[in-house]
Amino acid sequence: MSSNNSDTILDLAAQVGKALHDKGLILATAESCTGGGVAQAITEIAGSTAWFDCGFIAYSNASKTEMLDVSAALIAQMGSVSEEVAAAMASGALGASNAHLAVSTTGIAGPTGAVPGKPVGTVCFGWANADSVHTERLVFSGDRRAVREQTVIHALQGLLRFIN
Repeated sequence: MSSNNSDTILDLAAQVGKALHDKGLILATAESCTGGGVAQAITEIAGSTAWFDCGFIAYSNASKTEMLDVSAALIAQMGSVSEEVAAAMASGALGASNAHLAVSTTGIAGPTGAVPGKPVGTVCFGWANADSVHTERLVFSGDRRAVREQTVIHALQGLLRFIN
């Protein structure tokens, strides 16, 4: 990880932690392409035990179904890299945890895995609470590491918007 991105990620994680703490909220993560990177950033912050419940690394489609209750039919219909699956992952993390809100990531970090309409760098995000789920689909550039770093940064930035 570049030191610039590392500093950005830690700064964003600290801001997320403060926002969660100030509002008395607890977070869970549901990650595929980031492999726990969002949860790692969150738990780098001292005191995160007060506002972080747990993280799910649901890399395979089977784990998305088994751990997060994402419908196998939804995955088959939309593909694991879709806003619909990102929404279901975030909602599933809420249902399987004691959290008030959740963030999810699912994407194609590369260098392989591209499919028609979903190039390498395609990432879908979900941010959920008891009342709503917001999703987003972006395409990042760069190598696998760059895509994963940009995904963690965007997930944290989205959390800040979703909390406030």
